[in-house]
Amino acid sequence: MLSFCALIFATIQPLSIPTSDAQYIAQRIWKNECGGSIEGLTCWNKGENFPSLGIGHFIWYPKGVHERFEETFPKFVAFLQAQDVEIPEWLAKNSYSPWNTREEFYANIASTQMQELRELLIRTKDQQALFISQRLVETLPKMLETLQKDEQTKVSKSFYLVASTPKGVYALIDYLNFKGSGLSANESYNGQGWGLLQVLQRVHPASPEPLQEFVNAASYLLEQRVKNSPAERNEAKWLPGWKNRLHTYL
Repeated sequence: MLSFCALIFATIQPLSIPTSDAQYIAQRIWKNECGGSIEGLTCWNKGENFPSLGIGHFIWYPKGVHERFEETFPKFVAFLQAQDVEIPEWLAKNSYSPWNTREEFYANIASTQMQELRELLIRTKDQQALFISQRLVETLPKMLETLQKDEQTKVSKSFYLVASTPKGVYALIDYLNFKGSGLSANESYNGQGWGLLQVLQRVHPASPEPLQEFVNAASYLLEQRVKNSPAERNEAKWLPGWKNRLHTYL
């Protein structure tokens, strides 16, 4: 079993799912992020300044690039190293993406480095599932620490209410992986965030349809993100795909 635990008011409340469910969630995220394709494990989206890698499209910044989005690929590499997973020597030595532009990335898509990277990502799908899932363990207490006691109670109740639904744990894990925790002030436009925390704050802790409310809240916040985003990013082009992804939670 993979155990999801959160410290709330000095009480441990376990949230456990079978390993098979965690693997299903990882496969679902892989399909969401890159259509479940091997090629999609190593990609660089148009309009972005970084590659997205693995089933969770973990972000890896080139040297000198500083974006508002949480960088997750180096954390995943450290996670593998902590589990004594063998990784290519060049990867262990690189803190930054060795490809600086999208053009450079795709010019090297058949290189030895890229092949080794894809092979690593293929054979570590289970570890990626665990890494993605464990982020939820670490994130809930961090979210609650930022809130006043009344708001802590509301958000924790909303969290467990969503988690109690048939696809709730998948929704929580996927949205966290998809749009972040909402804890960083950098992950916002005009002071308005769109992460998991902001979504949970809009879910009523006694909602009769918590998962539908979760999807509605996420959809609203992503619409607001697009409205508040810099015009040159043209984020409206992503909104239909984002909303399609949210509906997989239902």
